[in-house]
Amino acid sequence: MRIDVDGGRITAVTANSPRSGTILGGLTLPGFANGHSHAFHRALRGRTHHERGTFWTWRERMYALAARLDPETYYRLARGVYAEMVLGGYTSVGEFHYLHHAPGGKPYADPNAMGEALRQAAADAGIRLTLLDTCYLAGGIGVEPDEVQRRFSDGSASAWASRVAGLSEDELFRVGGAIHSVRAVPEDQLSEVDNAVPGHRPLHIHLSEQRAENEQCAAATGFTPTGLLWDHGVLDERLTVVHATHLTDRDVRLLGEFRVGACFCPTTERDLGDGIGPARALRDAGVRLGVGSDSNAVVDAFEETRALELDDRLASEERGRFRAEELLEAGTNHAAIGWDEVGALAEGAGADFVTVAMDTVRTAGIEPSGVVFAASGADVRHVVVAGREVVRDGVHLLVDRPETVLAKEIEALWLS
Repeated sequence: MRIDVDGGRITAVTANSPRSGTILGGLTLPGFANGHSHAFHRALRGRTHHERGTFWTWRERMYALAARLDPETYYRLARGVYAEMVLGGYTSVGEFHYLHHAPGGKPYADPNAMGEALRQAAADAGIRLTLLDTCYLAGGIGVEPDEVQRRFSDGSASAWASRVAGLSEDELFRVGGAIHSVRAVPEDQLSEVDNAVPGHRPLHIHLSEQRAENEQCAAATGFTPTGLLWDHGVLDERLTVVHATHLTDRDVRLLGEFRVGACFCPTTERDLGDGIGPARALRDAGVRLGVGSDSNAVVDAFEETRALELDDRLASEERGRFRAEELLEAGTNHAAIGWDEVGALAEGAGADFVTVAMDTVRTAGIEPSGVVFAASGADVRHVVVAGREVVRDGVHLLVDRPETVLAKEIEALWLS
């Protein structure tokens, strides 16, 4: 199979072609899409396992980490994180970005300094980035932000929208929006955030990740979080709900009726003990599925993608919940983060592809269609993003020794 590329696009795909050009040894797939990331959470990996805790105690340690970051340190950390993502098979990432301001909520001289740090980090690591700039205004329903959360808040939806308008896009950088959650954006400002994001760009929200969120929302509004979004007209095709773990049957029907997308983050949902969301039921209702690495406790496109099937097996006590083709469709859902042209090996598509070695101890002897179930990020040998070779023979070509970068930056953050 020959793939011709020009100007970041695939210009032709031809079967039974003579071997010429750059030979990619292995199985070549469309690049994977990381639909939900908090890059700075990567510094928590392997540092939250002491004693027994809950999601909420984990969150306190995450807040402590957030307080240590500034544009320079965030750039250096994110550069290593995004390089790790490319090595793990991702060619695009949706960064759910709410770490906006300096400690205490004081804006930087450039109000988008933290977002610009992420843009530069992604560019240097060779990955497509959609900055899902996140509106975060409250510390809970009816609760003012605390000292750490003031870094996240612009004060109002209109002030948030004004700041985001100062961001400009480029070839590998797009700007979407996010409502952090129904806990963090007052209900009378939900539609304002929705309306501020251009219709051709994605809008995301954390939805029903914790049972406590559902309980608080019902007590305050009489709705589930999904029902509240429906009541304020936020449900539509460009919306992606992240986690969607604890849904009622009516929630599932509503999300399907409005053709909403859902991004599951199985490795993080396991790490935090969130539960298993109804992936098969959502897909059957008409919801478009995707996956994300979220807290980056694990960065591996194959592990995240196959977990849709494996976790649903545990919840349903049945095998064969998803076909391999459905899993690959979810794993390569770049449209959910605004890259509609990416995700297929076809003429006219964005030239993003990943080549997996088929002779490792994990992949030896498998059928090609079983690669999603057998391979890991360690089996990725070559990665091309927008026609540019970023990984060759398992080595990142733009960031020297990403593991060293990550070790240095994470140690420095925790020692500061």
